[in-house]
Amino acid sequence: MRKRNNSLTPELDGGSLLDRDPDLKQRPGGRAEGPAAGDHRGPAEERTMGKPFRRLGLLGKVKRFMLWLLVVYVSVPFLVKLCPSIQAKLVFLNFVRMPYFIDLKRPLDQGLNHTHNFYLEAEVGLRIGVWHTVPAHMWREAQEKDGDWYDSMLSSTHPVILYLHGNAGTRGGDHRVQLYKVLSSSGYHVVTFDYRGWGDSDGSPSEGGMTSDALFMYDRLKQRLNKTPLYIWGHSLGTGVATNLVRRLCDRGSPPDALILESPFTNIREEARSHPFSMVYRFLPGFDWFFLDAITANNIRFASDENVNHISCRLLILHAEDDTVVPFHLGQKLYNMAAQSKSLSGHKVRFVSFPSSLSYRHKFIYRSPELPNILSDFLGTVSQ
Repeated sequence: MRKRNNSLTPELDGGSLLDRDPDLKQRPGGRAEGPAAGDHRGPAEERTMGKPFRRLGLLGKVKRFMLWLLVVYVSVPFLVKLCPSIQAKLVFLNFVRMPYFIDLKRPLDQGLNHTHNFYLEAEVGLRIGVWHTVPAHMWREAQEKDGDWYDSMLSSTHPVILYLHGNAGTRGGDHRVQLYKVLSSSGYHVVTFDYRGWGDSDGSPSEGGMTSDALFMYDRLKQRLNKTPLYIWGHSLGTGVATNLVRRLCDRGSPPDALILESPFTNIREEARSHPFSMVYRFLPGFDWFFLDAITANNIRFASDENVNHISCRLLILHAEDDTVVPFHLGQKLYNMAAQSKSLSGHKVRFVSFPSSLSYRHKFIYRSPELPNILSDFLGTVSQ
């Protein structure tokens, strides 16, 4: 006889499943009631039921995100008011050192094979980093030369431009390097440096400190020049430093040969109000009290609109119409003030605009093929 396979037998020692589970007897067809069996649904039904829950979960996440965004939005003005140093950091942005990982000791890495890097002590214990780029036609002669050779070249007939860069980055920023190349190719020496607190320079930033560093560099260059013209070029925040510097020079009776302002503003309060970062707050009540007064509390003014009334040298302003960082109307307003300035009466004052179709925006005016001619016409012919 065959043995019965117990694994296939519906009856066990305690009786059948129906005998052991009375719930199975109570439902027609012997279907068990309970959570496991009674809630059984097909895949399509589960998907349909799950969608509202997923929608509610996503909506909850969006609400939480919006709540946090609102908390941050409301907190920022109070944080800036209570800690004015935060606003100063936002003005200078010296902690932003893009491009990262470049070695400022090696300008050659940025394509400047006729540039010398060195350091000067602007004040006791305060060292600043400097680049000197000679005119491009000297590049072969400049190979492997030391600082003494570069200093001796300043006494040549080629004009010198002291370049004062804007906030953020360093003297090795890409758009700055590209401008050095344009100016060098046009026959100019270009001397630039990082203010205290920028790049590999010592110290902490302040408007007074930036102006003092610029004055130190100007005096050092002037001592090494014979009758070679010395021009001052400022860009963005550097235009505020430039007008501060030139005002001091004019007050002491030794103005530079010319001042060039690229993408300038009138004063730091008007610039801060017009800056895209302030867009989400500028129309709210108390904007000046929360943000602009915090700038003043840090003794930051950069009042170029006041300075032009004390400047007595040639002035050239360059501005792109599509500049969103320093709006075009601020550069135009500064020019109108300069044109009416008594101290600038009798001096050449010129404003050059670049149409939006060129897309030069805030820092790409160096791309203009007309720039060398603009400078030559304004400053005079440069020997190559």
